[in-house]
Amino acid sequence: MMTNKKQTGFPEGFLWGGATAANQLEGAYNVDGKGLSIFDMVTFVPKEQRGNDIEMDVKSLKELEELLAQGDEENFPKRRGIDFYNRYKEDIALFAEMGFKTFRMSISWARIFPNGDDLTPNEEGLVFYDKVFDELSKYGIEPLVTLSHYEIPLHLVRKYNGWTDRRLVEFFVRYAETVFDHYKGKVKYWLTFNEINISQFSPYIGSGILVDQVEHVEQAVYQALHHQFVASARAVKLCHEIMPEAKIGCMLARMEVYPETCHPDDVLVALEEDQKNLFFTDVQVRGAYPSYMLSYFEKNNIKIEMLPGDEEILLQHPVDFLSFSYYMTQVASGNPDKLKQKGNFSSGIINPYLKSSDWGWQIDPKGLRITLKKLYDRYQVPLFIVENGLGAYDKVEEDGSINDDYRIDYHRAHIEQMKEAINDGVDLIGYTSWGCIDLISAGTSEMSKRYGFIYVDQDDYGNGSLERKKKKSFDWYKEVIRSNGTNL
Repeated sequence: MMTNKKQTGFPEGFLWGGATAANQLEGAYNVDGKGLSIFDMVTFVPKEQRGNDIEMDVKSLKELEELLAQGDEENFPKRRGIDFYNRYKEDIALFAEMGFKTFRMSISWARIFPNGDDLTPNEEGLVFYDKVFDELSKYGIEPLVTLSHYEIPLHLVRKYNGWTDRRLVEFFVRYAETVFDHYKGKVKYWLTFNEINISQFSPYIGSGILVDQVEHVEQAVYQALHHQFVASARAVKLCHEIMPEAKIGCMLARMEVYPETCHPDDVLVALEEDQKNLFFTDVQVRGAYPSYMLSYFEKNNIKIEMLPGDEEILLQHPVDFLSFSYYMTQVASGNPDKLKQKGNFSSGIINPYLKSSDWGWQIDPKGLRITLKKLYDRYQVPLFIVENGLGAYDKVEEDGSINDDYRIDYHRAHIEQMKEAINDGVDLIGYTSWGCIDLISAGTSEMSKRYGFIYVDQDDYGNGSLERKKKKSFDWYKEVIRSNGTNL
């Protein structure tokens, strides 16, 4: 006899909130002992010069040294962020007014260990996050903290070529142990690596790799990823030992893939693309390298160097939950000529059934329901949507209002599909919309690509008062949270 009661609608205690990253938010890049990180070196390229393409890789040591020589004269938007470092109390008060249950943020590794390989932490960095966590606690907001969100200390790139070097495992574990010890009792939800699969598209941002320093780029990327898998599993082990009440998850940039047609060639290519995406969560949730990737490595002459005990640590310390970002879906084809087309974030084909954002990202709410069902069927662990949102141009009207109905429509449609997935039996524990307050875009370093419910008065070149204004979506999301998703 079946006794399980079916969940309908969002469960009690559902973690509604918003998501950010230190490097896009904080500013104060050279204050109170902070070292440079990889995103501090990414310059702004106007949209008319690059189209919708993402511009965030630094590819060579020469390019990196030239950027360093420029000092802060060039337009490095992530160095200034939106001054959360000095305005965190004001911003957290606005999050509390919206009713946030949780706030996803990251700790800047370079604020705690300025070089990454330091033996002792920077106390001023630790104190800053103490103040942030205390302010969140004042309003009953649970922090959800990412340990590494595109914030590899730059010194680790210059000296070790990032995660290609096994020594970074120990540096990361030292960092993780330091913050776990320091913030135990203040943080109950943790993530290890943000969008760990991004190294496939951006070796520099995902793994701190300068591709001119390696002979076989794909080999270097997957070796670096192995080191990150081991570091993540060791962080999971430490978290459970230091904070038994805490939960720690992995984080994937989810890329649901549709076949262009029902032709078996298209279906096979879509399956293989999906496997390349799910490989990362297979390792971190299931605890082992899947056979399809071992086959891929063999076919592509990729040899992963493992130390004794690596496979054991991966198997014994899987994550507690699976978190992911969701912005769009992809379309795959078995016809190589079709792949020359440009669609969405990385590659693929334009889906004729979907509308697109101002930046060409196709909008697919039902795809979120599909991916929730697929992930839960595959893993049977709690799921957490930790990034989802619409990057758009916002207009401030003469009366100061910002009528972003397009953003409300976007979130409403996605939240409706989340509710359907929960009704289908998916265990979904939370939702943090990306860029709940306007911040510097990760992919384009623009300020004009806005995601927030809160407007920040700053342009792409850093001009503006930094005044915070509530958009129309602010009150809408406040009511969504208050009603636990029943009033959309």
